[in-house]
Amino acid sequence: MNGRTSLNGQNSNQQFRSTSTQLHRSSMSRRPRRSYQDSNRLTSKSLTQKREVVWLDPQEQDRLLRQRSLSDAKQGNYEAAIAGLTILVNRNPESALDYNNRGLVHFQSGQLLAALEDYNTAIAINPKLASAYNNRANYHASQGNLVEAIDDYESAIDLDPTNVRAWINQAITFRDLEMYAQAVENLEHALQIHQLLMRHSEEDQFLEAHIYATRGRTHYLAGDWNYAIADYYRALDRLEDSDNPTIQRLRSQVQTWLEELH
Repeated sequence: MNGRTSLNGQNSNQQFRSTSTQLHRSSMSRRPRRSYQDSNRLTSKSLTQKREVVWLDPQEQDRLLRQRSLSDAKQGNYEAAIAGLTILVNRNPESALDYNNRGLVHFQSGQLLAALEDYNTAIAINPKLASAYNNRANYHASQGNLVEAIDDYESAIDLDPTNVRAWINQAITFRDLEMYAQAVENLEHALQIHQLLMRHSEEDQFLEAHIYATRGRTHYLAGDWNYAIADYYRALDRLEDSDNPTIQRLRSQVQTWLEELH
């Protein structure tokens, strides 16, 4: 399995309905007439309340737009996601995070050169953004530029040694270069870090299975078939039956690899 992994705010409008009630003249005569000053005060109060609901703080608007754009990307609505993230980078031209996120969506949608441009911009703005190096490394790996990929993964790991995905991705690249011992060493580091930080969620279980599956495949390619079989079974133990298509794909892949050894 050569699946490298990448690293990563909805305005709510409330409608106000007012209902006018026809009053009988007789009842109007019994009611004390409200002064213009009192009426104006009520109107001002209502408008203030409405403004507080509709007009969000700019940072909150950005957060909601970012959240919605990333949700669109996750659902495969790449055009909508890119449009939202473009609004964000136009509002915040010094936001490395938004450039990095847009680059990731460009990459996912097949717009590779646009992705690279956004990653480069993110790194130029914030040279310490580890996820941007990981994502740019994925671009290099996709183009067969494995040495450049190794260097960018190394930068991501140097900036954030707990970046498990960067450790895995670099291991896959080492494996592609037939540097199997280095790949296994990376995966063992990734496993140790992950087990220290894991919260036993479904996502954590999947990531651990991914590490075992990747290490198993590395052992297989290195000719260590017994180690490969052991890691394949460890991966399957962590991939319980699930409707999640990503989990299903990994489980199917590991089972196929296991069948190769029987």
